[in-house]
Amino acid sequence: MKVLVVGGGGREHALCWKLAKSKDVTEVICAPGNGGIAKHARCVAVGAEDVAGQVALAKKEQVDLVVVGPEVPLVAGLADQLVAEGILVFGPSQQAAMLEGSKRYSKEFMDRHGIPTARFTAHTELDDALAEVERRNGPCVVKADGLAAGKGVLLCQTADEANAAVKSILSDKAFGAAGGELVIEDFLTGEEASILAICDGKDFVTLIAAQDHKAAYEGDTGPNTGGMGAYCPAPLVTPALTEQIINEVIRPTVDGMAKDGVPFKGVLYAGLMIDGTKLNVLEYNVRFGDPECQPLLTMLKSDLAEVLRKAAKGELAGTELEWHEGSAICVVQAAGGYPGSYEKGDEIVGLDDADQLADVIVFHAGTKKEGDKIVTNGGRVLGVTGLGANLAEASAKTYAACDKISWNGMRLRRDIGHRALK
Repeated sequence: MKVLVVGGGGREHALCWKLAKSKDVTEVICAPGNGGIAKHARCVAVGAEDVAGQVALAKKEQVDLVVVGPEVPLVAGLADQLVAEGILVFGPSQQAAMLEGSKRYSKEFMDRHGIPTARFTAHTELDDALAEVERRNGPCVVKADGLAAGKGVLLCQTADEANAAVKSILSDKAFGAAGGELVIEDFLTGEEASILAICDGKDFVTLIAAQDHKAAYEGDTGPNTGGMGAYCPAPLVTPALTEQIINEVIRPTVDGMAKDGVPFKGVLYAGLMIDGTKLNVLEYNVRFGDPECQPLLTMLKSDLAEVLRKAAKGELAGTELEWHEGSAICVVQAAGGYPGSYEKGDEIVGLDDADQLADVIVFHAGTKKEGDKIVTNGGRVLGVTGLGANLAEASAKTYAACDKISWNGMRLRRDIGHRALK
């Protein structure tokens, strides 16, 4: 089986690494790939958001399966175009991808199907949104409706902060077209966790629970990022809570999409706020999370290619996943300044030393190859991932590898997994 992976980040590196291990996979192609993915796949310079280019590449290479990594090409309809060409694809249709592509769509879907989520209002007009902030007069969450690379969620403790967030999105266009509409939600308290499910339109199989760290700085402070690290399994999500999440969130979502005539094929990612036995869906994603994908696939024992092919063909019924014992943790090494402006082109040193450590994989996110050098090419540059008998051991191995890697301005959080480690 020849597989094409669309994308070029840390998630796609993990996908290529895992797919290349499959007994049925003869070749992995990645477009566009990055400086590290080239170790596991043949990289082709076609942009992830170039829908026509990706379809042409899949046809030219006569691939047996396309695995779409990022959300943007899914929202742009890449899966639909591949299906129209008779090419097997793992990833939701354009309409199904609106679960992530529009906060309003997802909130209205949850309301319609009785899936627990925070109360909300949606606004396109500045005055209406400011009036809603005044009515609430307290903590709330302001979200850009569209895709904003994980940065369009603003947690506001006061009305002044919420007013500033509303103006930033609707007036200042801080998130461009993604902020043509915004959602204002109740501020929820508790602890966050993520449950991902591989779906085939009617059946699904869940992955072990993961927990990520969106905030830029230690102690979960600072602006939201695309994710500064993640680990699994998350001890917060007990077997009983997993069953509750399946019954209250995953199954109603899969069934609801089918009922709406939009069967969901791909990865359904439910970001959850958990407070005791009370849970709410914070957001949906329609693909593997990044950086959750890295520790999850490190822990996965099953043949990923086989599972994704079954899902793409609608044949998941009866499938069960096998997992390695222990825990995995991913620590993101980022460019200085991220999630704001940052430099590119700095040489990364120490990669070979880190790669030689046992039970550690260095997944490349924002890198590229220049001659014999690997240089930075993004905000989140590397996702150093370690496997251990428990989270403490996995953390120690991961940070030992991080300490061997450096470049000008590199930064990372030193407290990934801190809640579970306590």
